[in-house]
Amino acid sequence: MTETTAESAPTAGGCPIVDHVLRPPAVPALMHFARMDGYQDTATPAVRTEEAGGYWIFTDQETILDGLQQPDLWSSSVIVPTESNPAYRWIPAMLDPPQHTKWRRLLGGYLSPGRTKAMRSGQHRLARRLVEDLRAKGECDFVTEFARIFPSTIFLGIMGMPPEKLPEFLEWEDMILHQDDTQDPDGAIRMAGMKAVQQYFAELIAERRANPEPDATDIVSAAVQWSIDGVPVTDADVLNCLLLLFMAGLDTVASQSSYAMLHLATHPADRKRVVDDPALIPHAVEELLRTYPIVQTARKATRDADFHGCPVKEGDMAAFPLAAAGRDVAAYPNARTVDLDRTTTRHLSFGAGPHRCLGSHLARQELAIVLEEWHRLIPGYELGGSPVEHAGGVWGLDSLPLRWHA
Repeated sequence: MTETTAESAPTAGGCPIVDHVLRPPAVPALMHFARMDGYQDTATPAVRTEEAGGYWIFTDQETILDGLQQPDLWSSSVIVPTESNPAYRWIPAMLDPPQHTKWRRLLGGYLSPGRTKAMRSGQHRLARRLVEDLRAKGECDFVTEFARIFPSTIFLGIMGMPPEKLPEFLEWEDMILHQDDTQDPDGAIRMAGMKAVQQYFAELIAERRANPEPDATDIVSAAVQWSIDGVPVTDADVLNCLLLLFMAGLDTVASQSSYAMLHLATHPADRKRVVDDPALIPHAVEELLRTYPIVQTARKATRDADFHGCPVKEGDMAAFPLAAAGRDVAAYPNARTVDLDRTTTRHLSFGAGPHRCLGSHLARQELAIVLEEWHRLIPGYELGGSPVEHAGGVWGLDSLPLRWHA
């Protein structure tokens, strides 16, 4: 793990070099945010790392927003900064307009505000049951016993996948997203996880084609008949799309809710306000999203350009860490502190530009339900151990031990 203020040296572009790696070993919780804060304190709009041949790390909100809104300059064909020529293509995340736009229209209805709202009561019941099952224990690992179960169960219903296979699905998720460079130095584990998911979906799609359900509304049942511009979507593209949905559905809300609960477990005054005034929860969700952005995406330059003073060359890789945007001290007063009275709650934690998160409505609703049902049933709790976190393209906690009076 690097220090939060890195030794700097000039590059050809005049940006400091930081000792950054994308997937370091697990560290105590919040150290990755501190590391990114240190890069921002070192230089804006960018620092450089020499990892994987070198790439830019943009460090302020204005630059990150501008880059994400320019797909003609910054292509999404690559979204992992250490892999400039990946052997995979996650659809639609790794597509540029106009192809991306067509896929987004295809998927939009499954995660629309109206459909999301219709799921609210069922999500409340699920969250309530999970918290009630934990309450008498007086302790839990929030990550493994709640955070990874609640949104994943909802996601499996949307996809039309069997909930009893969730443990196996989570194993594949770990293989794809939660390996560090020590555990998986050549990426073999990650690729094996992706192949396992795609093989599962190939078999599931074959089963749905053999035994169609005319009234089914889940995504997998619909995927067998997807078409764009009147042309049936290829099986390879369907599998690449379902793989991306799998990764996002089983990881993002689990990670985001864990950081929210870590904050509230360690800030009793904020927790008391949430308990005493549940109407504050939607606002609290936005402030927690702003302060702890988990997605750290990347792009590949399509041409030479002077980008905010950085001499970008065609083919350059660049990280656009949303953690740097949300915690930018030039964009928000006391940016690295949760302030439940903050009046400006706009943030980039769901991204920006054409790739802004399609599931943001669902994520917001799930996060609000987690905070509401947990604090209604377990209003007082504290850390029961030392949580640790992983890095990568999506940051998350590996564990969050909590305890309370049963």
